[in-house]
Amino acid sequence: MNKAGLVLGIDFGTRRIGLATGNTLTGTARPLNTVHHDGAPAEDIDRVIESWKPHCIIVGLPLAADGSETDSSRSARRFAEDLQARHPELAIEFQDERYSSRIADTQFAQARREGRARRRDARNLDSVAAAIIVESWLAANQSGSQSGLAP
Repeated sequence: MNKAGLVLGIDFGTRRIGLATGNTLTGTARPLNTVHHDGAPAEDIDRVIESWKPHCIIVGLPLAADGSETDSSRSARRFAEDLQARHPELAIEFQDERYSSRIADTQFAQARREGRARRRDARNLDSVAAAIIVESWLAANQSGSQSGLAP
């Protein structure tokens, strides 16, 4: 698979889905928005895919601390399967997201202390977590490519 270009990162949750874009050429990611849903987020996600036209979607996989599957990781996998059925032209990959929300919370708290964020910005924490997921995927794939290993 050609990994050059734009990717879409997804931090899946049963009530909120964080979205972020990543650029494989620059190795950077940025939060987009958080989709609040009642169990049927397909239309909102499809609009983002149509608008951004990513070549790959990175879905965060919320594994347990020991790396085992959880109810949340199984839900994320079902979400990804549904997404793949609607968009068979897109590659969908998973990225371990065990600590992405915690990192996003820490970054937000630091930004609040420094006056760079307000309480209302907390509603976008899921998209920040999605950006962290994309950054992790980009780093893992960049180092894998440099060492000659298939990602």
